[in-house]
Amino acid sequence: MSESVASPATAVDEDARLESLGYRPQLNRVLGLFSNFSVAFTYLSPMVGIYSLFVLGLGTGGPAYLWLTLIPVIGMLFVALVFGELASHYPVAGALYQYSKFSVGPKYGWFVGWFYGIALLVTVASVDTGVVPYVCSFFNEVTKSSLDPTNHLTILIITIVLLAIQTALNITGAKVMGRVAQFGVYIEIIGTLGIAVILAISGFHHGFGWLFSTQGVQNASSNPLGLDFGGNWWFGAALVAVLAPVYIFYGFESAGDIAEETQEAGRQVPRSMRLALIWGGIASLVLTAALLLAMPNAKDSVAQTVKGGVPFLLGGLPTGVQDFLLLVIIFAFFSCGTSVQGAGSRLAFSYARDGALPASNWVARVHPRFKTPINALLAGAVVSALFVLLVFPSPSKDISFGFITYPANVNGLVALVSFGVSGIYLSFLLTVIGAIVARVKGWIPEGRFQLGRWGWVVTIIAAVYLGLMFINVVLPSGSTSPRAYFNLDWITLVVMAVITAVGGLYFLVARPDRGVASHLHDSLEPSGAERE
Repeated sequence: MSESVASPATAVDEDARLESLGYRPQLNRVLGLFSNFSVAFTYLSPMVGIYSLFVLGLGTGGPAYLWLTLIPVIGMLFVALVFGELASHYPVAGALYQYSKFSVGPKYGWFVGWFYGIALLVTVASVDTGVVPYVCSFFNEVTKSSLDPTNHLTILIITIVLLAIQTALNITGAKVMGRVAQFGVYIEIIGTLGIAVILAISGFHHGFGWLFSTQGVQNASSNPLGLDFGGNWWFGAALVAVLAPVYIFYGFESAGDIAEETQEAGRQVPRSMRLALIWGGIASLVLTAALLLAMPNAKDSVAQTVKGGVPFLLGGLPTGVQDFLLLVIIFAFFSCGTSVQGAGSRLAFSYARDGALPASNWVARVHPRFKTPINALLAGAVVSALFVLLVFPSPSKDISFGFITYPANVNGLVALVSFGVSGIYLSFLLTVIGAIVARVKGWIPEGRFQLGRWGWVVTIIAAVYLGLMFINVVLPSGSTSPRAYFNLDWITLVVMAVITAVGGLYFLVARPDRGVASHLHDSLEPSGAERE
């Protein structure tokens, strides 16, 4: 995939479209298709997702959980088509916030941006703390030190260092962000397809039929995590195991967050969204299948693998390869965090430009040389660092609040991170509902990418998928439920309620929708300024 170069006339047309939406071009339009795709792909990061969630997928669904990957890939492809049409019509930084603002109105759009923005900040904290064990392992191996990845101070220091580097790189320009993401794509290829090839050369221990077996994980007596699905795989184990790939397949929408820095955004952003999902799905299927086939040929193969995780499967590789792989994993996490931070800063910039945040004039400021929203990046880094401080409070015993129980030995950051995926799915669902509302009102897409007569069908399917999976993600089924490995029973909903309440309180006091309402002009839709 090569970078496309926009002609001067195309750049003028893109800036003219931005001005027709009421915005003065301020960011540097330097990203081509590959750069835009790279940011979306590294945010989605199949490598980070699989290395983080493989054990949970295997432990809840057995080897057959592999095929559950197709559900979020296909479901999100419908969502990407809806977002692509919106992105093509509204090629503006801020993506979901902007789409919802124009589709429904300022109040609705503000809350979509609120949920989406908090989820992005939480995701940065989650990704950067998630790489700490790998950083510690690498330094312990190379320097013979004894860094403890569970030590709270170690987690905080490493995360702040990573945040500082990511912020510095993102400040220096969109082109640098694109270069980091492009290199991240190559790292993802090595860490997914490359490792699959290495494992195949080393020799698989199972035939293809192994990938269709459950190995009895639906039964309590043979489940490696001690879970009881009542012997039901399809309507028991699979409903939980599908969450492993569900927690991977989003992030493609970040292609729209950087639309104002992308050449031919109306055409390239929708392509990037689809390509990130498709290639992410292929890489995930190949790597997951390779890991499953590399499992030992033993009676307790699943139990051994769940206990040892991915390092257990890679333990037979030469030491040099394992050390190299550690570096690959570390950079994959780093690249993912950099892309998420970059996307989040563009949302904050877009939000603030509409007067939707405290100190909006300061947050919306663009660096005169680098053409990046420097203050949005700095503010986001500080908030993510503050979130990381939540790793310190961790109760030694269960704490009960009526029917709600906060589990022992679960730190505050883990509780907040539970909003990461649920907040993304909520903002996605609200955006697609907004697209339905727009269609009911008679909205006609005018971008380079249009769904045509399939618009209604695709949008309804996307809404149904998001609605069902959102319920599956947040369903409070008990602290001893198999789903507790993915959410924290009622705690996930409580965190969502708290974030909603904080946003609602700010909304009532500051009324940011009034500022948003003054930025609803669209020359293609003269009546847009009258939306409520």
